[in-house]
This record gives sequence, structure tokens and C-alpha cells, in this order.
Amino acid sequence: MSAKPTRQVVIVTGASSGIGESTARRLAEDGHIVFGAARRLDKLEKLRQHGIEPLTMDVTDENSMVAGIQTIIDTHGRLDVLVNNAGYGSYGALEDVPLEEARRQFEVNVFGAARLMQLALPHMRQQGSGTIINITSMGGKIYTPLGSWYHATKFALEALSDCARLEAAPFGVDVAIIEPGGIRTEWGGIAADLLRETSGHTAYADQANAVAESLAGEGNARFSSDPSVIANAISKAVAAKRPKTRYAVGFGAKPLIALHDKLPDRAFDRLIRRASGIK
Repeated sequence: MSAKPTRQVVIVTGASSGIGESTARRLAEDGHIVFGAARRLDKLEKLRQHGIEPLTMDVTDENSMVAGIQTIIDTHGRLDVLVNNAGYGSYGALEDVPLEEARRQFEVNVFGAARLMQLALPHMRQQGSGTIINITSMGGKIYTPLGSWYHATKFALEALSDCARLEAAPFGVDVAIIEPGGIRTEWGGIAADLLRETSGHTAYADQANAVAESLAGEGNARFSSDPSVIANAISKAVAAKRPKTRYAVGFGAKPLIALHDKLPDRAFDRLIRRASGIK
């Protein structure tokens, strides 16, 4: 095993906005060499002023991911940190969501992250060091109405990360999980729009409108944290000699996960329904 270099080579996916952008900027401020990846290069150009190298990458496209990782290796000869942040929330009643959309969400939230891990691990093993940080959610530990496919992807990424941590440890590679709570980003508004489109005119319309309001309404903005709290947690994980296996950070993450673990399922059901605005 090799010691972590002081200045590490990092890739952050989903870096064009929100948690990804905040993380890329924080890690660059920490002195690391940072590649910010997203599908559209024009949305990444603003990162250059912070010393971040924009990288076009679509986590549902094999050639794009292979080329992106190879670019980093060709440029710097190593890859020290992979931050799998790219993802989205597609909400809707299980009955209403087409399986095509469910598969797409798994492609982005799970299989894209897994494929990048497959591409990064050989380089990290050869180095004898590396850190993989997967952004899941408190939604990988709890559940909410009309979020079945989103939560399924986050539960899956939690399990995948745990197994990978065991496998990679003998090679000096750490796998850490970040479990954000409520964060002020575009995510809530996008999820709310998809929810209304999917279930806003079905038998689940009353629930859909209530949950959409909780995702994107004024309450969501008030009961949420700035993306910088996630960036700070990732910064700590990158710098740590032995990072924690999990970092539950952001509004509501720790208390809601704790309540889920302590309350009977039916009691937690009632709590979450009320919190989602459903009577």
C-alpha cells in the first residue's frame, strides 16, 4: 500500500451544478488536481476560473466514460479520487412510472457509478492507494411516498459500495459513502416536475401534488442545507488517512436515519406521510 499524495488527482461527476460543482471547487481550493465531468461542456466552462479542468462525460455512455478516465491517466499518470455524484431523482407512483424510465434511472444512478468504479479500480490497485466516494442519499436508508425507483437506486448504490469497500481494502483503496439530507440544489425542482408529469393526472394525483410541493416548495428551501456541507464532508474523506465508511450530512439526514432505525415501520410510515404533506 502507498501513502496518499498530498496533492491528489480527482474526478467529480455531475460537476456542472449543485453538490458536484461545490465539491469540485472545494477540492480545487484544497490544492488537488480536479477534473469536473458532466454531459455538457458549456455548463462546465465556469469551473476553469477555479482551476478545474472540464471533462465531457455521459455516465450512460461506455465510450465517454472510458475516454474520460483515459484522459486523466494520460495527463497525470494516476487517478487518486473518484467522486460518483452524477444522478437524478425520478419520482412517480410505482404503478405510473414506465419501466423504461426506471431502467434509465438505474443506468445513471447505479450502473454509471459502478462502471466508473470498474474503470478507476485497476489504476488505484496498481498505485496501492485511492479513494472512491459514492454520493447516495439519506434516501438510501429511508423511503418516501412516490419515490420507489429513486430510493431503489440509492439502496442499491449503498450495497454496491459496501461490497466494493471489502473487496478493495486489501489493495489500499477506500470506498466511502456520502448520505446527503435536504440540500438546496436544482434536484428538488426537477424531481417535482417529473413527479407532476408522471402522476399528477392519475389516481395518485393528490399524493403527487403534495409530495411535489414538499420537494420544491418554500418549505424545501427553508428545511435544507447549502451544498457546501456536502463538499466539506467530501473534503474530509479525501484528506483522511482512513475515511469513515459513511458520512450522513445535511438537513435531516442523521435524525431521520436514526428514527427509521428505531421506530416500527408503521410508525415511520405515518411520520413520513405527514412530512410529505399526505393526509
